Amino acid sequence: MRAMQLDAPGTPLHMVERPLPEPGPGEVRIAIAACGVCRTDLHVVDGDIHGNLPIVPGHEIVGRVEAVGTGVSGLAMGQRVGVPWLGHTCGHCPYCATHRENLCDDPAFTGFTRDGGFATHCIADAQYCFTIPETFDDVHAAPLLCAGLIGYRSYRMASEAPVLGLYGFGAAAHILAQLAVWQGRKVFAFTQEGDTATQDFARTLGCAWAGASSEMPPEPMDAAILFAPVGALVPLALKAVKKGGRVVCAGIHMSDIPAFPYADLWEERSIVSVANLTRQDGTEFLDLAAQVPIRTHVTPMPLAQANSALDQLRSGDVEGALVLVP
Repeated sequence: MRAMQLDAPGTPLHMVERPLPEPGPGEVRIAIAACGVCRTDLHVVDGDIHGNLPIVPGHEIVGRVEAVGTGVSGLAMGQRVGVPWLGHTCGHCPYCATHRENLCDDPAFTGFTRDGGFATHCIADAQYCFTIPETFDDVHAAPLLCAGLIGYRSYRMASEAPVLGLYGFGAAAHILAQLAVWQGRKVFAFTQEGDTATQDFARTLGCAWAGASSEMPPEPMDAAILFAPVGALVPLALKAVKKGGRVVCAGIHMSDIPAFPYADLWEERSIVSVANLTRQDGTEFLDLAAQVPIRTHVTPMPLAQANSALDQLRSGDVEGALVLVP
Protein backbone atom coordinates (compact mmCIF):
# COMPACT_ATOMS: atom_id res chain seq x y z
CA MET A 1 0.00 0.00 0.00
CA ARG A 2 0.96 3.66 -0.39
CA ALA A 3 0.27 6.42 2.11
CA MET A 4 1.04 10.10 2.71
CA GLN A 5 2.63 10.17 6.16
CA LEU A 6 3.18 12.97 8.68
CA ASP A 7 6.39 12.56 10.72
CA ALA A 8 6.41 15.84 12.65
CA PRO A 9 4.01 18.80 13.03
CA GLY A 10 4.55 21.55 10.50
CA THR A 11 6.43 19.34 8.04
CA PRO A 12 5.18 18.21 4.62
CA LEU A 13 3.59 14.80 4.26
CA HIS A 14 5.69 12.30 2.31
CA MET A 15 4.79 9.16 0.38
CA VAL A 16 5.64 5.82 2.02
CA GLU A 17 5.13 2.23 0.94
CA ARG A 18 4.09 -0.41 3.46
CA PRO A 19 2.92 -4.02 3.44
CA LEU A 20 -0.85 -4.36 3.33
CA PRO A 21 -2.12 -4.36 6.94
CA GLU A 22 -4.17 -7.30 8.19
CA PRO A 23 -7.42 -6.59 10.05
CA GLY A 24 -7.60 -7.72 13.67
CA PRO A 25 -10.69 -8.96 15.50
CA GLY A 26 -13.68 -6.74 14.75
CA GLU A 27 -11.79 -4.87 12.01
CA VAL A 28 -11.89 -4.65 8.23
CA ARG A 29 -9.33 -3.59 5.62
CA ILE A 30 -10.66 -1.06 3.16
CA ALA A 31 -9.42 -0.36 -0.34
CA ILE A 32 -9.80 3.42 -0.44
CA ALA A 33 -11.53 5.04 -3.40
CA ALA A 34 -11.61 8.63 -2.10
CA CYS A 35 -10.76 10.64 1.02
CA GLY A 36 -11.86 14.19 1.67
CA VAL A 37 -9.46 16.82 3.00
CA CYS A 38 -10.83 18.41 6.16
CA ARG A 39 -9.81 21.39 8.27
CA THR A 40 -9.17 18.95 11.13
CA ASP A 41 -6.49 17.32 8.95
CA LEU A 42 -4.92 20.77 8.73
CA HIS A 43 -4.98 21.09 12.53
CA VAL A 44 -3.25 17.68 12.79
CA VAL A 45 -0.58 18.54 10.22
CA ASP A 46 0.06 22.04 11.60
CA GLY A 47 0.31 20.76 15.18
CA ASP A 48 -2.72 22.64 16.54
CA ILE A 49 -3.81 19.32 18.04
CA HIS A 50 -1.39 16.58 19.08
CA GLY A 51 -1.71 12.83 18.61
CA ASN A 52 0.31 9.79 17.55
CA LEU A 53 3.24 10.33 15.17
CA PRO A 54 4.03 9.26 12.57
CA ILE A 55 0.45 9.23 11.32
CA VAL A 56 -1.45 9.02 8.05
CA PRO A 57 -4.11 11.78 8.17
CA GLY A 58 -7.55 11.62 6.60
CA HIS A 59 -10.96 10.77 8.04
CA GLU A 60 -13.49 11.29 5.24
CA ILE A 61 -12.91 7.85 3.74
CA VAL A 62 -14.97 6.03 1.13
CA GLY A 63 -13.90 2.60 -0.07
CA ARG A 64 -14.73 -1.09 -0.28
CA VAL A 65 -14.21 -3.86 2.23
CA GLU A 66 -11.26 -5.95 1.05
CA ALA A 67 -10.50 -8.16 4.07
CA VAL A 68 -12.50 -9.04 7.18
CA GLY A 69 -11.20 -9.84 10.66
CA THR A 70 -12.71 -12.35 13.05
CA GLY A 71 -15.96 -11.50 14.77
CA VAL A 72 -17.16 -9.04 12.13
CA SER A 73 -20.84 -9.17 11.22
CA GLY A 74 -22.95 -6.96 9.01
CA LEU A 75 -20.23 -6.15 6.47
CA ALA A 76 -19.48 -8.16 3.35
CA MET A 77 -16.49 -8.38 1.05
CA GLY A 78 -16.73 -5.69 -1.62
CA GLN A 79 -19.29 -3.63 0.29
CA ARG A 80 -18.89 0.13 -0.02
CA VAL A 81 -18.50 1.91 3.31
CA GLY A 82 -17.52 5.24 4.80
CA VAL A 83 -15.12 5.74 7.70
CA PRO A 84 -15.51 8.87 9.88
CA TRP A 85 -13.39 10.77 12.41
CA LEU A 86 -14.62 8.78 15.43
CA GLY A 87 -13.04 5.41 14.74
CA HIS A 88 -13.62 3.47 17.99
CA THR A 89 -15.02 3.87 21.49
CA CYS A 90 -14.58 1.83 24.65
CA GLY A 91 -18.29 1.02 25.05
CA HIS A 92 -18.26 1.02 28.86
CA CYS A 93 -17.26 4.46 30.20
CA PRO A 94 -20.01 6.70 31.69
CA TYR A 95 -20.41 8.54 28.38
CA CYS A 96 -20.73 5.40 26.25
CA ALA A 97 -23.17 3.99 28.80
CA THR A 98 -25.43 7.02 28.45
CA HIS A 99 -25.54 7.22 24.63
CA ARG A 100 -22.85 9.90 24.44
CA GLU A 101 -20.14 7.90 22.73
CA ASN A 102 -18.85 11.08 21.09
CA LEU A 103 -17.44 11.98 24.53
CA CYS A 104 -15.89 8.53 25.20
CA ASP A 105 -13.03 8.51 27.70
CA ASP A 106 -10.92 6.11 25.60
CA PRO A 107 -11.67 6.77 21.91
CA ALA A 108 -9.68 6.32 18.71
CA PHE A 109 -9.77 8.91 15.94
CA THR A 110 -9.21 8.12 12.30
CA GLY A 111 -6.23 9.97 10.88
CA PHE A 112 -5.21 11.26 14.31
CA THR A 113 -4.66 8.40 16.77
CA ARG A 114 -4.89 5.66 14.13
CA ASP A 115 -3.84 5.79 10.47
CA GLY A 116 -6.39 7.32 8.16
CA GLY A 117 -7.37 7.74 4.55
CA PHE A 118 -4.57 9.66 2.80
CA ALA A 119 -3.61 6.25 1.48
CA THR A 120 -4.61 3.40 -0.80
CA HIS A 121 -5.76 1.20 2.12
CA CYS A 122 -6.69 1.50 5.79
CA ILE A 123 -7.88 -0.56 8.74
CA ALA A 124 -11.18 0.39 10.40
CA ASP A 125 -13.35 -0.82 13.27
CA ALA A 126 -16.26 -2.56 11.54
CA GLN A 127 -18.75 -1.07 14.01
CA TYR A 128 -17.70 2.44 12.98
CA CYS A 129 -18.23 2.06 9.25
CA PHE A 130 -21.28 3.57 7.57
CA THR A 131 -23.15 2.33 4.53
CA ILE A 132 -22.99 5.01 1.80
CA PRO A 133 -26.26 5.75 -0.06
CA GLU A 134 -26.13 4.85 -3.74
CA THR A 135 -27.19 8.44 -4.49
CA PHE A 136 -23.53 9.48 -4.15
CA ASP A 137 -20.46 8.38 -6.07
CA ASP A 138 -17.23 7.85 -4.14
CA VAL A 139 -15.76 11.32 -4.62
CA HIS A 140 -18.96 13.22 -3.85
CA ALA A 141 -19.69 11.03 -0.82
CA ALA A 142 -16.32 11.66 0.88
CA PRO A 143 -17.07 15.14 2.36
CA LEU A 144 -20.23 13.77 3.96
CA LEU A 145 -18.07 11.72 6.36
CA CYS A 146 -16.91 14.72 8.41
CA ALA A 147 -17.95 18.04 6.89
CA GLY A 148 -21.42 16.55 6.71
CA LEU A 149 -21.47 14.51 9.92
CA ILE A 150 -19.91 17.08 12.25
CA GLY A 151 -21.92 19.74 10.48
CA TYR A 152 -25.09 17.78 11.13
CA ARG A 153 -24.33 17.37 14.84
CA SER A 154 -23.74 21.14 15.02
CA TYR A 155 -26.99 21.68 13.15
CA ARG A 156 -28.90 19.53 15.65
CA MET A 157 -27.38 21.51 18.52
CA ALA A 158 -28.61 24.71 16.89
CA SER A 159 -32.10 23.32 17.56
CA GLU A 160 -35.16 24.40 15.57
CA ALA A 161 -33.74 27.71 14.39
CA PRO A 162 -35.94 29.29 11.68
CA VAL A 163 -33.18 31.79 10.90
CA LEU A 164 -29.69 30.26 10.91
CA GLY A 165 -26.27 31.83 10.34
CA LEU A 166 -23.26 29.88 9.04
CA TYR A 167 -19.85 31.49 9.68
CA GLY A 168 -17.09 30.13 7.45
CA PHE A 169 -18.73 28.94 4.26
CA GLY A 170 -16.55 25.96 3.35
CA ALA A 171 -17.03 22.21 3.07
CA ALA A 172 -19.35 21.83 6.07
CA ALA A 173 -21.43 24.96 5.56
CA HIS A 174 -22.09 24.29 1.88
CA ILE A 175 -23.56 20.91 2.87
CA LEU A 176 -25.57 22.15 5.85
CA ALA A 177 -26.98 25.12 3.93
CA GLN A 178 -28.64 22.73 1.48
CA LEU A 179 -30.22 20.70 4.27
CA ALA A 180 -31.44 23.78 6.13
CA VAL A 181 -32.93 25.37 3.01
CA TRP A 182 -34.62 22.04 2.13
CA GLN A 183 -36.17 22.02 5.61
CA GLY A 184 -37.53 25.52 5.10
CA ARG A 185 -35.09 27.53 7.19
CA LYS A 186 -33.71 30.94 6.24
CA VAL A 187 -29.91 30.72 5.98
CA PHE A 188 -27.40 33.57 6.16
CA ALA A 189 -23.83 32.88 4.98
CA PHE A 190 -20.82 34.69 6.47
CA THR A 191 -17.45 34.69 4.69
CA GLN A 192 -14.08 36.39 4.87
CA GLU A 193 -14.08 40.08 4.03
CA GLY A 194 -14.25 40.65 0.27
CA ASP A 195 -14.84 37.00 -0.65
CA THR A 196 -17.60 37.77 -3.11
CA ALA A 197 -17.08 34.52 -5.02
CA THR A 198 -17.97 32.43 -1.97
CA GLN A 199 -20.87 34.74 -1.18
CA ASP A 200 -22.21 34.23 -4.70
CA PHE A 201 -21.71 30.46 -4.28
CA ALA A 202 -23.74 30.53 -1.06
CA ARG A 203 -26.61 32.28 -2.81
CA THR A 204 -26.68 29.63 -5.54
CA LEU A 205 -27.30 27.05 -2.78
CA GLY A 206 -30.36 28.96 -1.57
CA CYS A 207 -28.90 31.20 1.15
CA ALA A 208 -31.14 34.23 1.63
CA TRP A 209 -28.20 36.55 2.34
CA ALA A 210 -24.41 36.38 2.17
CA GLY A 211 -21.84 38.84 3.44
CA ALA A 212 -18.68 39.34 5.45
CA SER A 213 -18.36 37.91 8.96
CA SER A 214 -17.91 41.44 10.31
CA GLU A 215 -21.33 42.49 9.01
CA MET A 216 -24.62 42.25 10.86
CA PRO A 217 -27.20 40.12 9.05
CA PRO A 218 -30.39 41.69 7.65
CA GLU A 219 -32.37 40.42 10.65
CA PRO A 220 -31.50 38.84 14.03
CA MET A 221 -30.85 35.11 13.89
CA ASP A 222 -32.15 32.29 16.08
CA ALA A 223 -28.81 30.47 16.01
CA ALA A 224 -25.38 30.61 14.43
CA ILE A 225 -22.87 27.84 13.70
CA LEU A 226 -19.18 28.75 13.53
CA PHE A 227 -17.17 26.54 11.19
CA ALA A 228 -14.31 29.02 10.90
CA PRO A 229 -11.80 28.37 13.75
CA VAL A 230 -11.65 32.06 14.66
CA GLY A 231 -12.47 32.91 18.27
CA ALA A 232 -13.12 36.57 17.43
CA LEU A 233 -16.26 35.48 15.57
CA VAL A 234 -17.96 34.32 18.78
CA PRO A 235 -18.73 37.83 20.12
CA LEU A 236 -19.84 38.91 16.64
CA ALA A 237 -22.21 35.97 16.39
CA LEU A 238 -23.60 36.65 19.87
CA LYS A 239 -24.46 40.19 18.82
CA ALA A 240 -26.26 38.81 15.76
CA VAL A 241 -28.54 36.28 17.51
CA LYS A 242 -31.87 37.00 19.18
CA LYS A 243 -32.75 36.68 22.85
CA GLY A 244 -32.45 32.99 23.69
CA GLY A 245 -30.23 32.48 20.66
CA ARG A 246 -27.42 29.93 20.51
CA VAL A 247 -23.91 30.12 19.07
CA VAL A 248 -22.50 26.68 18.19
CA CYS A 249 -18.72 26.32 17.85
CA ALA A 250 -18.22 23.40 15.47
CA GLY A 251 -14.44 23.05 15.26
CA ILE A 252 -12.06 20.81 17.18
CA HIS A 253 -9.69 23.78 17.53
CA MET A 254 -10.30 27.53 17.68
CA SER A 255 -8.20 30.58 18.42
CA ASP A 256 -8.85 32.27 21.75
CA ILE A 257 -12.20 33.96 22.24
CA PRO A 258 -11.69 37.63 23.15
CA ALA A 259 -13.42 39.24 26.11
CA PHE A 260 -16.90 40.60 25.48
CA PRO A 261 -19.48 42.42 27.64
CA TYR A 262 -21.90 40.28 29.61
CA ALA A 263 -24.75 42.20 27.98
CA ASP A 264 -24.01 40.35 24.72
CA LEU A 265 -24.59 37.01 26.45
CA TRP A 266 -27.50 38.09 28.63
CA GLU A 267 -31.15 37.33 27.80
CA GLU A 268 -30.43 33.61 27.80
CA ARG A 269 -28.11 33.52 24.83
CA SER A 270 -25.69 30.59 24.97
CA ILE A 271 -22.40 29.32 23.54
CA VAL A 272 -21.84 25.58 23.06
CA SER A 273 -19.15 23.44 21.47
CA VAL A 274 -19.43 20.27 19.40
CA ALA A 275 -17.25 17.21 19.97
CA ASN A 276 -17.02 14.39 17.44
CA LEU A 277 -20.19 12.50 16.45
CA THR A 278 -22.25 9.48 17.35
CA ARG A 279 -23.13 6.63 15.05
CA GLN A 280 -26.76 7.72 15.32
CA ASP A 281 -25.75 11.14 13.94
CA GLY A 282 -24.14 9.38 10.98
CA THR A 283 -27.09 7.14 10.19
CA GLU A 284 -29.59 10.00 10.45
CA PHE A 285 -27.54 12.40 8.37
CA LEU A 286 -26.68 10.04 5.51
CA ASP A 287 -30.36 9.16 5.18
CA LEU A 288 -31.29 12.85 5.04
CA ALA A 289 -28.46 13.62 2.61
CA ALA A 290 -29.91 11.11 0.16
CA GLN A 291 -33.43 12.49 0.57
CA VAL A 292 -32.56 16.14 -0.13
CA PRO A 293 -30.42 15.14 -2.10
CA ILE A 294 -27.37 17.10 -1.03
CA ARG A 295 -24.94 17.95 -3.83
CA THR A 296 -21.37 18.22 -2.64
CA HIS A 297 -19.13 20.51 -4.65
CA VAL A 298 -15.77 18.80 -4.89
CA THR A 299 -12.38 19.14 -6.53
CA PRO A 300 -10.64 15.74 -6.92
CA MET A 301 -6.85 15.64 -6.59
CA PRO A 302 -4.33 12.78 -6.81
CA LEU A 303 -3.18 11.31 -3.49
CA ALA A 304 0.39 12.44 -4.18
CA GLN A 305 -0.84 16.08 -4.17
CA ALA A 306 -2.02 15.94 -0.55
CA ASN A 307 0.36 18.73 0.48
CA SER A 308 -0.96 20.98 -2.27
CA ALA A 309 -4.53 20.24 -1.13
CA LEU A 310 -3.64 21.19 2.44
CA ASP A 311 -2.01 24.40 1.23
CA GLN A 312 -5.18 25.34 -0.66
CA LEU A 313 -7.30 24.68 2.41
CA ARG A 314 -4.90 26.66 4.60
CA SER A 315 -5.15 29.67 2.28
CA GLY A 316 -8.93 29.43 2.00
CA ASP A 317 -8.71 28.94 -1.76
CA VAL A 318 -11.41 26.25 -1.88
CA GLU A 319 -15.00 26.25 -3.07
CA GLY A 320 -16.78 23.30 -1.47
CA ALA A 321 -14.36 20.46 -0.65
CA LEU A 322 -11.13 18.86 -1.84
CA VAL A 323 -10.99 15.07 -2.23
CA LEU A 324 -7.88 12.90 -2.65
CA VAL A 325 -8.10 9.94 -5.03
CA PRO A 326 -5.45 7.15 -4.83
